[in-house]
Amino acid sequence: MSEPITTAVSDRICKHMNEDHADALVLYAQVYGKTPGVTAAAMESIDPAGMNLMATVNDQAVPVRVTFDHTLADAEDAHHTLIDMLKQARQG
Repeated sequence: MSEPITTAVSDRICKHMNEDHADALVLYAQVYGKTPGVTAAAMESIDPAGMNLMATVNDQAVPVRVTFDHTLADAEDAHHTLIDMLKQARQG
């Protein structure tokens, strides 16, 4: 079984997403956060129920909460869920 989503795991996931998947974060905020004007976003935290993003809209920082369609079981579930969400967002 994968590790639970602790503060340390959240920090690690956020660091990875912010460094390597900035485009995905923008899509999450636009599509799942229902904030279409987002031009940039950073993941601030992730928990079993959702993720907290800080998005840029019209040059202003706007907090965006994205809730998941299920409660995440662990870090591995977070990985697969984020990938699935990105695929769905890209399909429109």
